[in-house]
Amino acid sequence: MDERRKHKLADTAQQIVGGFLLAGPFVVTEEVWLLAQNMTIGHSVILVGAVMAIGYGGLYGADNDRDPRREAAVAGVPVRFISVLFVAFGSVGGLAFTITAPDLFLSDLERATQLAVTFRALSVAAVFSVVGAVTTDSLF
Repeated sequence: MDERRKHKLADTAQQIVGGFLLAGPFVVTEEVWLLAQNMTIGHSVILVGAVMAIGYGGLYGADNDRDPRREAAVAGVPVRFISVLFVAFGSVGGLAFTITAPDLFLSDLERATQLAVTFRALSVAAVFSVVGAVTTDSLF
């Protein structure tokens, strides 16, 4: 039986660099926050699905040398894929809250609505973050 390819800390570090690189401009853009105010939970669910599809496709569809069946997995899900999702959503969430973007762009909304809109905005920015994360992971 062949040994599974391990996911290393260096792989996650590369994903983080790419995730933050592309997430930044979208987290600090007022238009993203305005879009999020008009979105529904359905829109966010579709975007989360898109993030997952882009992540999986970018990791395993675009790289012929990488086989998800030969990588370390948790409950059958490749650790590399789990990592890229955590990076995509974590980088936009961490950045948004660190620079207080919700307080700036959503200050006129009540707290519960502000939180809901923030999660919708993060689903928008994560689309771009995951592209950066899988790109750097595949290049390096």
